[in-house]
Amino acid sequence: MSDRDPSRDWHALKTDEVLRRLETDEHGLASSVAEQRLQDVGPNRLPEAARTGPVRRFLLQFHNVLIYVLIAAAVGTAFLGHWLDTGVILGVVLINATIGFIQEGKAEKALDAIRQMLSPRAQVLRDGQRHRVPAETLVPGDIVYLQAGDRVPADLRLTGAHNMRIDEAALTGESVASDKQSEPVEAASDLGDRRSMAYSGTLVAFGQGRGVVVGTGADAEIGRISTLISEVETLTTPLLRQIAQFGRWLSVAIGILAAATFAFGYWVRDYDLVETFLAAASLAVAAIPEGLPAIMTITLAIGVQRMAARHAIIRRLPAVETLGSVTTICSDKTGTLTRNEMTVKSIITTEAEYELDGVGYEPHGGITRDGQEADPETDPLLAEVMHGILLCNDAEVYRKDDTWTIEGDPTEGALIVAAMKGGLEPKLVNKEFVRDDVIPFESSYKFMATLHHDHEGHAFLFLKGAPERVLALCSHQRTNDEDEPLDTEHWQQWMDDVAARGQRLLALATRRMEGHRRELEFADIEDGGLTLVAVCGIIDPPREEAIEAVAHCQGAGIRVKMITGDHGVTARAIADELGINTKGGVVVGHELDNTSDDDLKAIVQRVDVFARTTPEHKLRLVRAIQSHGDVVAMTGDGVNDSPALKRADVGVAMGMKGTEAAREASAMILADDNFVSIANAVEEGRTVYDNLKKAIMFLLPNNGGLAFTIVAAILLGLTLPLTPVQVLWVNMVSAVTLGLALAFEPTEPGTMQRPPRPPNTPILSGFLLWRVGFVSTLLVAGAFGHFLWLQQQGVELEFARTVAINTLVMGQLFFMLASRSLLAPALSRASLAASRPAIIAIGILVVLQGLFTYAPPLQLLFGTTAIGLEEWLRILAFGLILFTLVELEKTLLRRRGFNPHQ
Repeated sequence: MSDRDPSRDWHALKTDEVLRRLETDEHGLASSVAEQRLQDVGPNRLPEAARTGPVRRFLLQFHNVLIYVLIAAAVGTAFLGHWLDTGVILGVVLINATIGFIQEGKAEKALDAIRQMLSPRAQVLRDGQRHRVPAETLVPGDIVYLQAGDRVPADLRLTGAHNMRIDEAALTGESVASDKQSEPVEAASDLGDRRSMAYSGTLVAFGQGRGVVVGTGADAEIGRISTLISEVETLTTPLLRQIAQFGRWLSVAIGILAAATFAFGYWVRDYDLVETFLAAASLAVAAIPEGLPAIMTITLAIGVQRMAARHAIIRRLPAVETLGSVTTICSDKTGTLTRNEMTVKSIITTEAEYELDGVGYEPHGGITRDGQEADPETDPLLAEVMHGILLCNDAEVYRKDDTWTIEGDPTEGALIVAAMKGGLEPKLVNKEFVRDDVIPFESSYKFMATLHHDHEGHAFLFLKGAPERVLALCSHQRTNDEDEPLDTEHWQQWMDDVAARGQRLLALATRRMEGHRRELEFADIEDGGLTLVAVCGIIDPPREEAIEAVAHCQGAGIRVKMITGDHGVTARAIADELGINTKGGVVVGHELDNTSDDDLKAIVQRVDVFARTTPEHKLRLVRAIQSHGDVVAMTGDGVNDSPALKRADVGVAMGMKGTEAAREASAMILADDNFVSIANAVEEGRTVYDNLKKAIMFLLPNNGGLAFTIVAAILLGLTLPLTPVQVLWVNMVSAVTLGLALAFEPTEPGTMQRPPRPPNTPILSGFLLWRVGFVSTLLVAGAFGHFLWLQQQGVELEFARTVAINTLVMGQLFFMLASRSLLAPALSRASLAASRPAIIAIGILVVLQGLFTYAPPLQLLFGTTAIGLEEWLRILAFGLILFTLVELEKTLLRRRGFNPHQ
């Protein structure tokens, strides 16, 4: 056998040439030849990529600068002998590592899901006889038989097809099963137009056929997608990038500050070496926000719960926040923006054009003519159309569990639904006009015909099919009065207008039969004496709620692009209905093949609709959009979407109609397959980021207050107002308790009216640095000032330290109340109405501080002592002063028009 080139255009070659090149014939391979080829090319299964072992995967979870800082904090506390604190910090580190470990391995699962799509057994012709063999033993040159219900076991060049249609939606995005033929097609045909091919993993919906194997395993089309997935790198999220940057800056700053404090205390203030080292260690422990990873994880988890309640299931925790910074949504059309349920929208007769309301398989909706309601009972021509599309039909429409569904071809189901909208009851009509014979649809002659008679014995036929074929069989056209000669030019102009709206056309013709005929012959049809009744326009309509969702996203500054495997005309029509920009035109797949990466980067900035795309096209488009710094969410439901889903910043798969491969490659799954859930998820993502920012803005001033209180004491040569274990108490108990309350904050007004957050916006913005410095100064002034004043009063050191700690905590408590919004007033009606989590957090903290101050075991552990009412009044007064000053600062910034989200 000659060397096989998997990119060879098998679809464009004649069957004889294909058989010659593969060194086989119509009798199939000899078993000995098949065995030798199996050794040469390998089994028909997707190769498994080398996987990272569980130990290595777990250890990689610790490869993060902030985790290094936490480990350093644990080492510091262990060095100080505070093993309980060490255990707490290491516990936080292990929890984060465990969560990351569990969520790893999505790419491997995506590959496994694609492997499961391959047919387990196949019917093959070898040694001149049919055999059922495991699909993985198929080799190029094998002759394989297919019938309705089979999953195609390998890429086949069809050598015969009888009334054969294959559902390729998972591979191409086409909502209608593709007609198949054995004749070659153009070499430049897009994937969805290669009617002479049957691709591995697709499903035979109708008919039967046979073909020669031209691609197996990784060389099959589905294998190329698998290879794409394994080669695609998952991007890190904006939050993880910023936290990594933040961790590096923070670790450097803490190191410099601790070293400078040690040097000043030891050489300038002449502190004892051990005392100075302990002071520097206390400073490092004070400055590290140990609770930040826990608060981040919990805030993201709360976002997951909120999104789940809005039908968005998160598979990867950081994707919650990434959704909030999405700038572009690339959406597949079929089943995502549309219902994946064919619907008759237009009916053209010689008298008028009728419009049908309603979408999907639910038979509810009206029929209008020139804006007025049309009634088949008073419109004989319309009534004949309704009877024709119902009788010349093999599908069934029925209601199951309050949901209307179809059995059979989706297009035929749409025709029955249209007839039901016209008031017909399928069972009654079929009883009234009994079917006597049928010529089933064949792709070779492109029509279906049925013969019927009424109870008076009158016989007639109805024929439906491709308009060009049906018009060629007609000599007349039906009117309400009498038949008249067919005006082909008039019909063609009308059909072109409907097709331009993205509707697929299906023509209906009829003929009265003489005598009591009970058999239908081709001669009854091919003599050209039929009468054209109507042409129906059928489309997979956009979801009504998706139109609103697209507008909602655009209002939030998010650009929506459609990337589909469907035809360009259909894509443009659906995009226009959805409000997606088509001014830049529609680019189709074969144009992308000849476009360089640089040119593609320019195209994606002006074009929002891409049609007839392959998996490689979708992947290139996502990369091109990301090259401009955009954060991309890619939605899809087919195997063909999997590589782009994995590459996107947020891959969004459909939960109901999506393939398992798409779900495994994604970061988020829509439980209701509803595009509007994406807009809801974006809103929740922005809320999560806002709450994370509030938590960081709350924690850092607390750490600053603790750290600079120690720095102030060393600079002044005074006793430390806080011990290391007391610092950890404040960091790990009070700060985390209050910080968690911010994770439950609701969405702020106007969240979806502001543009997306630039992905390169640093967490340490100028505004955050100002707020940290401002509040840290207030906390140092309150706690350290109170400590110094008490020491001047001659009180015991433990008493002064207890008062200083409670002063810090009270300041934190009131600062948390002010931090519930970045700039909005904390005492607004909306804020107070959603204050339950904050009240609970305050209650928990009051109990904990009471135990910290008055419980003997904790007094012994932390070196505290009881304080009186007078001290508590001063502490409370400080909290109120801090709250008032922060609210005044927010008022001034609001009046200046400052935007904290930029």
